[in-house]
Amino acid sequence: MTTEHPAVRPPSLGGRLLGSRLFTEHPRPRGVAGWRYAHWLAVGTVCLGAFLGQLTASITALVFPTLEQHFHADLATVEWVALAYLLVLVALLAPVGRLSDLVGRKTMYLWGFAVFAAASLGAGLAGGLWLLVGCRAVQAVGGAMMQANSVALVARGVPERAMRGALGIQAAAQGLGLALGPTLGGLLVQHASWRWAFWINVPIGLLGIVAGWFLLPRTHPDGRPPAVGPAPEPGRRPARGGRWAAVGPVRRSGFDLAGLLLLAGASGALLLALSAVSGLPLPGWAPPVLLLTAAGLAVALARQEQRAERPIIAPGLVNTPGVRSGLVVALLGYLLLFCPLVLGPMMLAAAGVPIARAGLVITLLPAAFAVAAATGGRLLPALRADGARCRWGAGTAGAGLALLAVLPMGAGSAALALPVVGFGLGLLLPANNAMVMRAVPAECSAVGGGMVNMVRSLGTAFGTALPVLGVHLAGPATGGRAVLAALVALAGVAVALGGHDAGVRRT
Repeated sequence: MTTEHPAVRPPSLGGRLLGSRLFTEHPRPRGVAGWRYAHWLAVGTVCLGAFLGQLTASITALVFPTLEQHFHADLATVEWVALAYLLVLVALLAPVGRLSDLVGRKTMYLWGFAVFAAASLGAGLAGGLWLLVGCRAVQAVGGAMMQANSVALVARGVPERAMRGALGIQAAAQGLGLALGPTLGGLLVQHASWRWAFWINVPIGLLGIVAGWFLLPRTHPDGRPPAVGPAPEPGRRPARGGRWAAVGPVRRSGFDLAGLLLLAGASGALLLALSAVSGLPLPGWAPPVLLLTAAGLAVALARQEQRAERPIIAPGLVNTPGVRSGLVVALLGYLLLFCPLVLGPMMLAAAGVPIARAGLVITLLPAAFAVAAATGGRLLPALRADGARCRWGAGTAGAGLALLAVLPMGAGSAALALPVVGFGLGLLLPANNAMVMRAVPAECSAVGGGMVNMVRSLGTAFGTALPVLGVHLAGPATGGRAVLAALVALAGVAVALGGHDAGVRRT
């Protein structure tokens, strides 16, 4: 029985735009492309984007008090400088991952640097708080274009045997950005202006454009987006080595705009509810209404994704063994990482620690994260298996958080506990992300990478909102310790889920 495919239509305006020079991927110089270690140059370029995104995140958390004073606003309002960025990321990462499969990952990554740098320039020039929030939302568009492709560029650009090491280096770059953020932010705020916390991104973004142009390989052999061809056999997708894997029905047409809007609406309503409870000036009826709205939109999203032609959150992919539990662990891991970065400065300030010294102390957490991500396998040979690294990493992070919760708050106790937290998360997150990407079919790597980054942004958003809620309800000391106790419990959940289905390999 033969299958007829629809006739090829004349290219639309969007198709002509995608085929224009704006979206043509240029090849690397022959000397770079032919070098046996060229894939490490590509990894290094991806690390620039990873470094930039996390540098911005950690600097922004540190300048909250300065923005409160400068704009005469409360903390629950100022936190939207971070939450607006994260909310746009949550909404865009998965669809940008799908679009990147069509346009090309190199193209999207370079445009991401350009948009991010331009929006950072605007954020530094902002004369009002909500204008700053708007620039941060535009900045997130560029961040989504980079982050949705970062894991996929690494996973598809390096040999299988080197993937975990490459993802570890990428995680180390994220850790380095996080580590430099508090110290650099403190210096910029104290000796220059809070505006430089955003302007610092501009030269890094320009460097990323140049490096990506010359060092990233083209996604498509001829550098141009491919024409849309016939769909594979329903229910089957080509996998690595020419084999086929049954992962659910495959449809080639349609974009899940409804799913995108529902995802953004549910996330935004939940974060607004948390902000309202945390002091955002909204009517008293707003929190329960927003929570009910978030729940209703989440239910509608689940139903929409079951029937959508090209779902934002592909149920067949989420239900692949090793993917669902890995995404939950990724969400928890990034929540555990960012919550102390936001909570730590508040608790240390309440304990009388100067901001410059507090920044140096907070730096110890992401610095330890970077060390563990890059060298954990060599430092702890017994934990070479990814499943073991996940479980031990989550347990170590939980132990560090427990120390932080029970010891008297001060620079010394924080300097003792925070590196333990960071080292544990540096073991957990790269190993968990590697397992997720191995479980994702090869041709879905961009979508899988986008989903990993989407849950990372969700974890970061809740890691930003939770400390503000605790401090608002019970103050920095009592509320902070309550938040830390909740984090210890979440670390226990990550221990239970970590390494689940670790033996799964994509075929």
